[in-house]
Amino acid sequence: MSFQFINSIISWFLKKRKHQIELFIKYPIDVQEELLLKLINNAKHTEFGEQNKFSKISNYADFSEHLPIQKYESIQPLIERCRKGEQNLFWPTKVKWFAKSSGTTNAKSKFIPVSDEAIEFCHMKAGKDMLCLYINNNPDAKLFTGKSLRLGGSASVYEDSNSYFGDLSAIIIENMPFWADLSSAPKQEVALMGEWETKMEAIIDETIHENITSLAGVPSWMLVLLNRVLEKTGKNNILEVWPNLEVYFHGGVNFHPYREQYKKLIPKKDFRYYETYNASEGFFAIQDLNNSNELLLMLDYGIFYEFIPMSEYKSENSIAIPLSKVKKDINYAVVITTNGGLWRYLIGDTIKFTSTNPYRIKITGRTKHHINVFGEELIIENTEEALKAACNKTDATIIDYTVGPVFMDGKKQGAHEWIIEFEKHPKCVDFFTEILDNALKNSNSDYEAKRYNNMTLSMPKIHQAKSGLFYNWLKSKGKLGGQHKIPRLSNDRTFIEELLKLQNA
Repeated sequence: MSFQFINSIISWFLKKRKHQIELFIKYPIDVQEELLLKLINNAKHTEFGEQNKFSKISNYADFSEHLPIQKYESIQPLIERCRKGEQNLFWPTKVKWFAKSSGTTNAKSKFIPVSDEAIEFCHMKAGKDMLCLYINNNPDAKLFTGKSLRLGGSASVYEDSNSYFGDLSAIIIENMPFWADLSSAPKQEVALMGEWETKMEAIIDETIHENITSLAGVPSWMLVLLNRVLEKTGKNNILEVWPNLEVYFHGGVNFHPYREQYKKLIPKKDFRYYETYNASEGFFAIQDLNNSNELLLMLDYGIFYEFIPMSEYKSENSIAIPLSKVKKDINYAVVITTNGGLWRYLIGDTIKFTSTNPYRIKITGRTKHHINVFGEELIIENTEEALKAACNKTDATIIDYTVGPVFMDGKKQGAHEWIIEFEKHPKCVDFFTEILDNALKNSNSDYEAKRYNNMTLSMPKIHQAKSGLFYNWLKSKGKLGGQHKIPRLSNDRTFIEELLKLQNA
């Protein structure tokens, strides 16, 4: 049986899902309302459902009135009981998988419940949909004549009492159907290796002689892998190693800072980049068009969505609105109710709708990852756009960055202190800083007001990080690989001080 025939069969199978996607695009509110009632009905006899009178909920108004918005801390006791073996607490079917999530801003681990329904009808379904949308948009795709190089989390799945926990990607790999496993590289035992740098070398050894047709993983870590592939093979670009490479499915961090570096590594005019939006709590959106920077909100994955305008955000005391009431170009915090047993749960991400027919979004940042020390309300979307403008005008490229405040001291104004690791340095850092500052003013009126005549904020202060600074910082914290990310924005100086200490060591 030829690889071309296998490619045709799998492509035909995946394309069949397209009409169901078109259905929720056509009837988004109906699909969401029906889903909410189904979730409530399924869980009405759980401990959580009985406590919150699910049997009396018949519409969204009842739902939002009966249930408060939840943060992890409020549901942690139930999750811990479930991890120890109790069931029917917040979801009716057995929950034995827990995605361990520990961000760089919080040493305390979260254990997000992942039900069998969430695995099959959310995460696995999304993986197939990602391929479905790509294949429908690119009829000549030959993905399945080769393999997909997957770069997932850096930890195995661990058993604890009656449950299992680990990085979400490890849980997905453990539950992957045979056909998906056969079409992926590296093999499972390598993909689940715990020590990141050893794993990286093992992945390279296994894949450099394979016919890799697609890549999947977080941009920052995939970049490290691809550069090491070139070091090991002595090739000039990745296409000399994998000539049939045609698409990179990426997510986890904003792709803007990495785009130019990828273009150099993969110099192919028609090479495709497809973005996804997923987290331990669920899979939310997928780029559904070629050459787009918008993501289609996926409405039939067992996730009911609500949104809190960030202008009115008060954490779990906020008032949320359903999908039917959202508007374009407003920054919203995302609240989800899922088939994994999360109820009105604040995931901590912020998004904007770029379209409401269909519902397409852009990720703008995190509810916690912003700087508002001086009333400037700076969010990640602002800094990413400003960096893009500064890089374009100075012919610079960056690898990573973080920003923290310089607090006012007597009559001395405050400022924002940046640490930027450049791949290609600007010829003049002062000019780069000026462009960056002006771009921030253009995108954020609050920042512009605080910068007026240097009354509250003085010019940004930029440090050029030494090579490998952020990598070594993450390594020192045992956070290499997987979903671990550099904290972009912070209201205190914790990260800045740690990085400066490492910079000057």
